[in-house]
Order: sequence, then C-alpha cells, then structure tokens
Amino acid sequence: MTAIRYDAIIVGGGHNGMVAAGYLAKEKLKVLVLERRPIVGGACVTEELIPGHRVTRTSYVTSLMLPEVVRDFRLKEFGFTSLVPEPHTLYPFPDGRYMLWSADEAKTEAEISKFSKKDAKAYTKFMNELTELQPFVDEILRTTPPMFPPHGLREMYQFGQFGRRMLKLGDAKLKHFIELMTSSCHDYLTKRFESDQVMAALSINGLIGTCVGPMTPGSAAVMLHHSIGGEVEGQTGAWGYVKGGMGALAESIKKSVQSLGVDIKTDSEVSKFIIQDGVCRGVALANGDEYRARLVASNLDPKRTFLKMIDKGVLPADFTDSIEKWRIQGSSIKVNLALSELPNWKCIPGQDQKAPHQQAMFNIAHSVEYLERAYDDMKYGRPSRRPMIDGNVASVLDDTLAPKGHHMMSLFVQYGPYKLKEGTWDQIRESVGDNIVDTLAEYCPNIKNAVIGREVLSPYDLEKIFGLTEGNIFHGEMTPDQLFVMRPAMRWAQYRTPVRGLYLCGSGAHPGGGVMGAPGKNAAREILKDLRK
Repeated sequence: MTAIRYDAIIVGGGHNGMVAAGYLAKEKLKVLVLERRPIVGGACVTEELIPGHRVTRTSYVTSLMLPEVVRDFRLKEFGFTSLVPEPHTLYPFPDGRYMLWSADEAKTEAEISKFSKKDAKAYTKFMNELTELQPFVDEILRTTPPMFPPHGLREMYQFGQFGRRMLKLGDAKLKHFIELMTSSCHDYLTKRFESDQVMAALSINGLIGTCVGPMTPGSAAVMLHHSIGGEVEGQTGAWGYVKGGMGALAESIKKSVQSLGVDIKTDSEVSKFIIQDGVCRGVALANGDEYRARLVASNLDPKRTFLKMIDKGVLPADFTDSIEKWRIQGSSIKVNLALSELPNWKCIPGQDQKAPHQQAMFNIAHSVEYLERAYDDMKYGRPSRRPMIDGNVASVLDDTLAPKGHHMMSLFVQYGPYKLKEGTWDQIRESVGDNIVDTLAEYCPNIKNAVIGREVLSPYDLEKIFGLTEGNIFHGEMTPDQLFVMRPAMRWAQYRTPVRGLYLCGSGAHPGGGVMGAPGKNAAREILKDLRK
C-alpha cells in the first residue's frame, strides 16, 4: 500500500480523464491518474501497425475538442497540431460519379448541383439553419444538466431556468431543435432534399458510432451533434487530422497536465473502488496496491464503473437497474491498413499525392437505402454485408505516419454487432475484414494489392484491448433517451454518483462521446463546487 495521499484520483487515462485532472490541478489539488494500458489516451492513441507505419488505431479525426480546452492547457505549445483537409470529403458512387465537398460552400453547391440543382440551393439553407442553433448547442455542451425529475423548490427553479433558456430560442428555432432531437435522418432530410446521394452523405453524421440506422427516430440528434458540435482551426463543423495521429493529442494533454503537477501512472489497472460507510476513499489496483484520496472520478463507462468495480448491494437498487438497462452495444469496426501506394479511385483516376481528393476523407454510402440495409444486418446480429465505410489517408498530409511512398489508411466501418447471432468474432474477424476491403476495392481496385499490413478491430476487440464495454466508442448510445438529464440515469446526470466522493467524468456522462473534453471539464467544475462547500 502506498503512503502517498492525493486530493483526487482519476481512473482511466483517456482524454476526458486527463482534462478533468488538469482542471483540478489548476486549482492546486494533488491529482493522480491511473491508466490500465502502457500508454495514455484511451481510444485516442497512435500505435505502430507494422515497422515504420504508425496508425491512429481507434479514434481517427478531430473536430469536437472544446476550443477552451486547447487554450487552457496550451496544447499547441505541447505539440498538438491539427491538419484540415481541403476539400474535406469525397463521396464516390458506383456509377463512376462523385461529389467532392469543401469548406467553400459555393464549391460544395457546385458538386451537389451535379445531382440536384434544387438541393444545391437547399444545402446553404440547411447549413444556415443548423448554424443558427450553434450558440445553444455550445451552451448545452458546457452545461450541467438540471436535476430531473425535479424535487423541491430549488430543483424546480433550476429546471425552470433551463426551460427559460430554451424558450429564448424563439418558436421557430425551438421547433427546429425538437425536430432534430426526435426525427430520423431520413424523415428530417426528405423534408429538405430530393437527391438520395445528398441525403446519404448527410445521414452519415447521424450514424457514426451509434447503433441506429438512417430511418431510426433520434438519429437526427446524432447528426446535429456531429455536424456543428465542434470546430477545427476556427471552422465550425470541420473535421481534421492530428499531426502524429490522435495519440499526439493525448500526449499533448499528458505533457500539459504533468506540467501542472498531475501524477500519471500507466500499467496500473484499477480493480475496485474502496468504499467505506458509503463514501469512496480511494482505489485498489489489480496488483494489490491501494491509493487513497478525498475523491475519485471514473473515466470508465457506466457499466464498468458501477457494475464491475463496486460490490453488489452498495448502490441503490433503482440506480443499478438503470445502469443494467443502459444501452451500450457497440456497432463499429475499425480497420487499419498500411499501404504501399495511394488508392486509385475509379471516379478520379490517378495517384498524385498532391491531387486534392487524396487528402480528403471518403465515404462509401451511395444511398439511404444502402445505409438502412447495412443497419438491417446489424439488427439481426450480422456484420453488414454491404458496409458503410468512413475512411481517410491522413499520411497524405502527415509524413510522420509512414515511410516515404507508403501510406496509412483508416477505415471506420458500420455495422458490426458486439452480440453476434452466429459464431464469435475470433472466428469471423478476418473474413469480415476481407469483405470490407472487397467493398472498398469496388471503388479503388488497386487497394487489395496495395495492402502490406492490416488490423481489424471488432467491438469485441475494442472491449478487450481498450476496456470499452461491448465495444461502444461513446460509453453508451447517443440517442435522445440516453442524453442530457438521462445520461447515465435520471437524477444522476450531474457527474455525481450515489456513492459520496465518486464522480463520473467520461463519455458516459453529459454531453457524451467524441474527442471533446467536455465531460471531463464539466465534471471537474462540479467536483470543485463540492470541495468549496
């Protein structure tokens, strides 16, 4: 047992955990971060796939990170550099046509007009309407949800204050917001567009990492989150690469918080929280070591936090029941490829690294029906036979990832259910990977011969390697019934838990998943409020 005593212990060295640690350290608290793996970052890591070829192994692009987190921890001074592709997304189609979308709306409209002149005009209105909600969404991301359902005058007052903020949107914006929170992508987009290709392109933001299809109610809320929930280099809603891979972002946070005095210990798996008389007093490690502190914050998902690291009977039965029913099935597969050459797209032939489309992210999803049928397979326990693929070749802009002439390709694929109807992931993993590469080869035929190294990470692997229960990258579904006052349970959405001195600071808390730092920042704010009391 260690003799060192801390003010706060953070369990899990993912980005949210380190952000929470940093904000606590800024207030002169002595903070310890404990990480199970040999490196920090959680799912935000860069690792070597084959010698000389480094890959952003799980999370693969940046957008949602709060600008104030970047400023407050001087991340750019500690090595964080974002690279924004321009144009940003290539949408190839089976008939050889394509769209190449850009930050320049006029250029994107010109691309859309190849499929529908009406939709080209509608796109600007669509983006303007979403942007009108940006200030409210920004505020929500940084807000501690009110207690729900409210009990007593104080809680009623707080809930009423939030209601007033919603009403300030005005009737039109409030109606639009409610529509987004309750609609499916399909229902929302068909009211605004006519081209199936355009609607499929926009639907993808509503599906990433979530066990829903484009026709599932609530998927439009996920689309809102991913469309305007962040910014890169001042561009709202933009997505970018991190120089050195996403692990470089985690390393910059690590170096920053260490400069503030935070202790970080890797290879330190926490096995349980030490709870005495209803109060969390510290943690016990798998190797038998114990660390004591005034408080503990868990950066792990709700199921792992409350069902695996706390003895049965400690938590209230209704809370335990809510966590047991927490929907967390992973639906995403990550495929990492080391390539001997760039993809040669049928729609834009050529392998010039300086060609604009080579730096762009790419999406294989040519229609809403294609996406829905991919989800249908998922619903019945099968990996998608015709998967959606969200990919990029970040090494076009970042020469630190691969030797000269070689490249690293990242493929984020949907869908792959954690719970399979037949077989195990160990049995089908590589055949699923083959199908994904075969699907991509329909659009760039040289890709199969270009692969010199491959990794396929199923939801099962994401759980086993990274500690994500059922492989869910967001620590739980991001649908409206599991957001805001319901994340992770009614009356427990304020980062506190039924155990005094134990807090939740990861993506299982409001506002949810994505590399944004908001749960960690918000949790630290509530912890400091309690300490001041």
